[in-house]
Amino acid sequence: MAPPSRGPAGKRRKPRTSPAAWLSARASAGTEHTRAALAGRRTGAFVAGGAVLVAATVGGTLLATGGSTPTPSPGKSTSPSPRPSHSSPKSPKPSPSPSKKSTPKPKPKPTHSSTPPEPVSFAPYVDTSLSPAFDLTRAARGTGVKTYTLAFVKPKGHCTPQWGRSTLDDNPVAAKIGALRSAGGDVRVSFGGQSGNELARTCTSVSRLTSAYEDVIDHYKLTKVDFDIEGDALTDRASVDRRNRVVAALQRQHPGLDVSFTLPALPRGITADGLSLLRNAKGHGVDIGSVNAMAMNFGSSPAPHPRGRMGKYAIDAAEATHAQLKDIVGGSDRAVWNRVAVTPMIGVNDIDEEVFTLSDAAELGAFAKSKGMAWVSLWSATRDRACPDGPGGPAAATCSGVSQSTDAFMKAFLSHMR
Repeated sequence: MAPPSRGPAGKRRKPRTSPAAWLSARASAGTEHTRAALAGRRTGAFVAGGAVLVAATVGGTLLATGGSTPTPSPGKSTSPSPRPSHSSPKSPKPSPSPSKKSTPKPKPKPTHSSTPPEPVSFAPYVDTSLSPAFDLTRAARGTGVKTYTLAFVKPKGHCTPQWGRSTLDDNPVAAKIGALRSAGGDVRVSFGGQSGNELARTCTSVSRLTSAYEDVIDHYKLTKVDFDIEGDALTDRASVDRRNRVVAALQRQHPGLDVSFTLPALPRGITADGLSLLRNAKGHGVDIGSVNAMAMNFGSSPAPHPRGRMGKYAIDAAEATHAQLKDIVGGSDRAVWNRVAVTPMIGVNDIDEEVFTLSDAAELGAFAKSKGMAWVSLWSATRDRACPDGPGGPAAATCSGVSQSTDAFMKAFLSHMR
């Protein structure tokens, strides 16, 4: 995902079986293990046309872009077992001897007829390239949001990872990761973004690329990483293959590493290039933790008359992504939903007619909870405030363009996902 001109500066951007099946499975083998774990006209937002992580910005009128990043529990329902009938049969049995007391059979414990979906994580994107720097700890205290997706790590030269124009050591947003963790939070770091400038494109040595990713993982002690692949990075087949080979190796070296791919999407799902990337990843043995559909900047053809419908279009994108991912990775509906994520661009999108409102946030948040999705994000936390000049476009990197109080979108999502 990437905010408008998403570059360093200014980004636009499980199945529970029936009781009988469960008991049978437990008795015979082992239980199946479910996976353990974008704004000014391109000033920092996700865009649908280009492939942005999430979001890519498209100039002019977009007809069918594909969301891309702008640059930088139900209650228990018990069914007690029926008691045996006491009606007398045709040949009555003799009464039991009065001297003998029958021992009542223990009643089986009631079992759940349904299982609540897994809790949905909410991890808004934070544009780390902006000034003043976004304060992770302040936001966590004020909103209750404890997990954030930091965007974006890009290449300096060929194989050196950095945050836009700052190094891994001197980025003021990343400097608060330790304090956030002390308060019970965590981060997912995202590589790439709307500009299409991602390490696998510039670092063509597999060993050096592996080291570059490991530098970031080790520096921040990461357990979750995201690859926002859009624009030219999505169609560069060599870099797609190289990245996936390295990611598979990284997961072997870092057991449990949660890998997500943020890809451009339309209401009909992930674009063809994105699906090709996912199939390649699967072929190399990547454990795809989640696929994050950039639900923004769709364009008038795939998303006509968008006002008041952006929440529904985001839900359509998530449902279509679920069907596509199930075809690639397999598994039950519930298990696949736990691999689907979605990220809208809050407020005014790079395509001015597309405005994601607080009502849309409530609708999407409730849907995500009902399905047990992997996570939900937004582009971006740095835009979650009203603009000084009031509502209206064009999209900006540091405000939403709609009437709202500070942090209103984060609070709305969180309240409808709990």
